[in-house]
Amino acid sequence: MRKLYVLWTTDNLITSEKMVLMYSQNCMLNHWWDEVEVVIWGASAKLASENEIIREKIKMAIHTGVKFIACKGCSDQLGVSEKLSEIGVNVVYWGQNLTYIIQDGEKIITI
Repeated sequence: MRKLYVLWTTDNLITSEKMVLMYSQNCMLNHWWDEVEVVIWGASAKLASENEIIREKIKMAIHTGVKFIACKGCSDQLGVSEKLSEIGVNVVYWGQNLTYIIQDGEKIITI
């Protein structure tokens, strides 16, 4: 299976909308990857929880099959875990998983 992880750390609106969300959704719609998992980490957690345009785009991407996961440590510290869960983001501790995918040589891009 061809799986891509997108580590989304920026709170830049244009980059988030025009790269992270557009690319991940198009990957699924065009079958470029079998699975795409976007990892929301740091500043992106605040953006994804507060910006209504980004929230709607996450919901649309989920509808196309993109999986979203958020680092619980970050989102708890920022007070946004519940808001992320409400839109379908899986909120879990993810530091160890990130370490494993890097050590295993998985496909990951960081934005």
